[in-house]
Amino acid sequence: MLILLLLVILVALVFEFINGFHDTANSIATVVATKVLTPTQAIMLAAVTNLVGAFSGTAVAKTISSGLVDTGLVTISSEVLICALAGAIIWNLITWALGLPSSSSHALIGGLCGAALAAGNNNFDVLIWSKTAVVWTENKGLLWKVVIPMISSPIAGFILGVIIMGALMAIISSMNSAGGVMARLARPKWVNTVFGKAQLLSAAYMGFAHGSNDAQKTMGIIALAIFTANSAGTLDQLPQWAEFLRPDGGEKDIDAWIIFSCAFVMALGTSVGGWRIIRTLGHKMVKLHPINGFAAETSSATILLIAAHFGMPVSTTHSISTAIMGVGFAKNPHALKLTVIERIVWAWVFTIPAAAAVSWSMVSLLFLLH
Repeated sequence: MLILLLLVILVALVFEFINGFHDTANSIATVVATKVLTPTQAIMLAAVTNLVGAFSGTAVAKTISSGLVDTGLVTISSEVLICALAGAIIWNLITWALGLPSSSSHALIGGLCGAALAAGNNNFDVLIWSKTAVVWTENKGLLWKVVIPMISSPIAGFILGVIIMGALMAIISSMNSAGGVMARLARPKWVNTVFGKAQLLSAAYMGFAHGSNDAQKTMGIIALAIFTANSAGTLDQLPQWAEFLRPDGGEKDIDAWIIFSCAFVMALGTSVGGWRIIRTLGHKMVKLHPINGFAAETSSATILLIAAHFGMPVSTTHSISTAIMGVGFAKNPHALKLTVIERIVWAWVFTIPAAAAVSWSMVSLLFLLH
């Protein structure tokens, strides 16, 4: 049904809008916390760089559309995709209301898996757990694309944060030891000034990386909906105004209008902001200065871009949160506020199963009513 397909696209774009003010808050928290930019300035910077980043590739979108659920074993109807998106949206709104930086990426993955599982009569074979192609970078499935990155990216974010912050501290310490002009340049006033400027670049880098990874997840859902509708014959006789829905390629191809729509809506959502989450990441975990923000953003953005290259839907939340933890640890291990970190970690743990449970329940109820 064409109307249901359009409804899927609408709900997907609603999710992308929420993702814009939910996850983008994570990407700009540090530049706001260090007072390098005001919240409004940071949001505008993030909106522009997210838009640019979203056009940088489609590897993550292809993972979502064809690498997690076996469409040969389960019919991913429009109703199922709406339930998948609803599960992700509900969990995102709950964590946003609580000010918890949970992962929109994992909420979407959980929603998709839960909905597919219910649609497949709880047959776990519908979920692609591990599928290895000849080329290593083409490995598919939840193991390669979700589980391993979910564990490795936070660890990598923490370690890279420690390394970059430690290296910067070592450079400043050596400048102090050198005396003279070098020592004067290593004073806090000059360090804050220099890295206040440098953080503009790292914040833009972070926004670009966020767009390159996060915007693509909704692209994958829309592409999956259109591919499924096309296979079912829904698009055989489209009215002229809806011809744009006809896919240019196969399941793995992401049409240009999908890329633009998701990028634009995410940037629009970003412009709304997300102050609750900014407060948690930028103020409650550890006190940040411009040099700390620069180190955290550079670390997190690097992780995101590497993951996007390999088509891994990595969580921006995880990478920036653990990068901030790593930076804080390098400064002073005792400066980290463990109670706040504990709340964040629990939100991470529950995200995939919680979103999956919501979408599974909705699909099960839908089938029961039918």
